[in-house]
Amino acid sequence: MQLGLTMFATDYAIAPHELAKEAEDRGFESLWLPEHTHIPASRRSPYPAGGELPPEYWHSYDPFVALSAAAAITKKIKLATGICLLIERDTITTAHAAASLDQLSGGRFIFGVGGGWNAEEMENHGTVFKTRFKKLKEQVLAVRAIWSQEEAAFHGEFVDFDAIWCHPKPVQKPGPPIVLGGMSLLSIDRVLAYGDGWLPIDGGMGPDALGPLFAEFERRREAAGRERESVSISVYGVPQNAEALDKYRTLGVTRALFRLRSEARDVVLPKLDRLAQLLVGSAL
Repeated sequence: MQLGLTMFATDYAIAPHELAKEAEDRGFESLWLPEHTHIPASRRSPYPAGGELPPEYWHSYDPFVALSAAAAITKKIKLATGICLLIERDTITTAHAAASLDQLSGGRFIFGVGGGWNAEEMENHGTVFKTRFKKLKEQVLAVRAIWSQEEAAFHGEFVDFDAIWCHPKPVQKPGPPIVLGGMSLLSIDRVLAYGDGWLPIDGGMGPDALGPLFAEFERRREAAGRERESVSISVYGVPQNAEALDKYRTLGVTRALFRLRSEARDVVLPKLDRLAQLLVGSAL
């Protein structure tokens, strides 16, 4: 099981490229950056975790810009959107940006995507909350076509374009892995229908509580005829202790992601040092 990191890369925290370099130097496998283009000031959509929405949600860098900066000063660490709100983005432009990042990083990009939770935010981008997952599926399929075909075309309800030329193509063939976030049974079905990986959130629940959901994932994967190796599981925000990691490893998790707060460099680096001990099996 690989160990990675995730953090809202903000204008008041350690710079994302510096975080990527420090993470790579300590042996972490990947860095995942979430995104929100903005947060509507109305605050009508409640924060899923409860309470007040943390300011990192409206202070985060664009993930493709941040990951490109990280790619320029790293060599091995995988660079991921975790997640990209694809339903708030233009499909062709995003496919182009992702392929460019994969090229410039030497094939290290992971495309984490999701449908989001803030209805007003996506409405500002012209996306209807109730149909966001239908749009997401079409966008994912269209992105795959753009990455893999010389003259890609797509005709759907939400994404519609005739044959186009779009280069560069990704280093990874037929394209970077597309990982879908979500915690519902419907999200599992989406992963198995058109994804390369699943990104559930621990959120303080722990591996014991999530065990039944993982068991259901395995049942549905077998029923869908997907080979286990064809779909990864990356758990977001895992407990920072060896016992939880051992349990997730037993559950067949591909990658465990430690969540870091958006804090300054001098605060984050000691935390990286402590977390790095878990790479060799030591307790925090």
